[in-house]
Amino acid sequence: MNAATAAADPDVLVMGGGLAGLTLALQLRRRLPELRILVLERRSHPVPESCHKIGESSVEIGAHYFEQVLGLGEHLMGAQLKKFGFRFFFSHGRDDIAGVTELGASRPLAVGSWQIDRGIFENFLGAEVQRRGIEFVDEAMIRKVTLAADKSDKSTRHEVSWQRAGGPLRTTRARWVVDACGRAGLLKRQLGLERPADHAAHAVWFRVSARIRVDDWSDDPAWRARCATPTRWLSTNHLVGPGYWVWLIPLASGSHSVGIVADPRWHALDTMNTFERAMDWLALHQPRLHRDLDPLRDRLQDFAFLRRFTCDCEHLLSADRWALAGEAGRFLDPFYSPGSDFIAIVNTYITDLVARDHAGLALAAHTQIYDQILRSFYDSTMALYRDQYGIFGDPEVLPVKVVWDYSYYWSVLAPLFFQGRLTDLRALSQLRDELTTCRLLNDAVQAYLRHWSERSERRNPPRMLDQAAVPWFVELNRSLQDRQGDAAFVEALRKATRRLRALATEILARGGSEHPALAGSELAAAIEAGGGPLDAGFAMLFPALAAAPAN
Repeated sequence: MNAATAAADPDVLVMGGGLAGLTLALQLRRRLPELRILVLERRSHPVPESCHKIGESSVEIGAHYFEQVLGLGEHLMGAQLKKFGFRFFFSHGRDDIAGVTELGASRPLAVGSWQIDRGIFENFLGAEVQRRGIEFVDEAMIRKVTLAADKSDKSTRHEVSWQRAGGPLRTTRARWVVDACGRAGLLKRQLGLERPADHAAHAVWFRVSARIRVDDWSDDPAWRARCATPTRWLSTNHLVGPGYWVWLIPLASGSHSVGIVADPRWHALDTMNTFERAMDWLALHQPRLHRDLDPLRDRLQDFAFLRRFTCDCEHLLSADRWALAGEAGRFLDPFYSPGSDFIAIVNTYITDLVARDHAGLALAAHTQIYDQILRSFYDSTMALYRDQYGIFGDPEVLPVKVVWDYSYYWSVLAPLFFQGRLTDLRALSQLRDELTTCRLLNDAVQAYLRHWSERSERRNPPRMLDQAAVPWFVELNRSLQDRQGDAAFVEALRKATRRLRALATEILARGGSEHPALAGSELAAAIEAGGGPLDAGFAMLFPALAAAPAN
């Protein structure tokens, strides 16, 4: 089924046929159907459907990328699971799920996403690239990458030496080389681009060939009635506690993915780095989940762990016609499932640079700007995770953080992607002040939340904080679907900036009312520095959440 040799030197050679590499190939094909594209993948295809990777839960940008940018909606609807949003249970050390605070939506919001069974998805992608005329070679081992020496000569090509198992060594010359080989980081290591990431969290994860039905964890009729349908199990469920969170992700194959992600300052990796240790750890910290998993030990499908999963590098894009995609470049933290988002964003910039080069346009200025934007996106998103794991066990402050983090994402990064503005340098230049304000606000809010949680009483009443009951929050999600012209887009992001300032003002007031020492913080200065009027009537979050029904 898969090609054994490259018929002709390609315009773009993608090293790695996982999620990042295959989606990039599809995006390039849609944008530039005349390009010759070769994808070299180390594994044999089709991969086992039991393929297990971080990145099973998608969020809005990644879902939009798969559905609309790549045109894969039919596959997603027919072969993957529609996700019922994020859901959080403050169930640390508790067996009574109905007796704790739950944060989530009682009904699906307008713009949703998918739970991605990666084995099924990557097999589909491998077949799809070939259906679209892209050459795909499996069982291909990269032996050497020689980047073009004379960078001033536009006719020079990079050389990649590779071979299939037991076959001859081949050398392919390509105008563009993209490293999508994952954490092997071939070009990152070769070029000395690795950069230390200041986030030490680790993860262990496994799957069982059974459904974990969170909806069956309580017979309490009031708890069951909190959601419009008995489908909490379709959410990416987070069981949270001090210094850690546990994910529960259902997969279309019938398996359920379970992961433990922790900051080693609270929970050492060697307390959970085997299945038996992980089960012992769950028995102590999440006993209700342990009770479901214990009789399923013989249905364990796999187990893996990563120490310090976050990775970074100096830059991802080069005017010398090479790039890094997916985990070959950077990886953040799985808490908000940003992996497919950043694949979508980086692939979009790579595709635009390849298109500019194909049209004979200069690359240097755009490459530098795109790389700076990617750095800004990475750093501002990392602020959501770095030193924040202590908040995860706080039923008072984490819900505030989650709503802020969603609002920041839906106000800034998601609109840039949904509206196709990532490469619109004119709009980005017009919005420079607003984007800077949003980033400074986010940094200040994250620090404020951390200080607030240090003082919090961490009350954990049996209630649901229903995000679907907050009208402006629901509308913010829905508005991602709006199509906007140039002027409307700029005005919408300016309005979003004012709303974020208003929300930050409310957070400041709420925290300060309970803990006066927080009142004169850097957050107040960041709000003031944003300037301009605030939207009237925006401060609706906390009354709405406080009015949520409790058992």
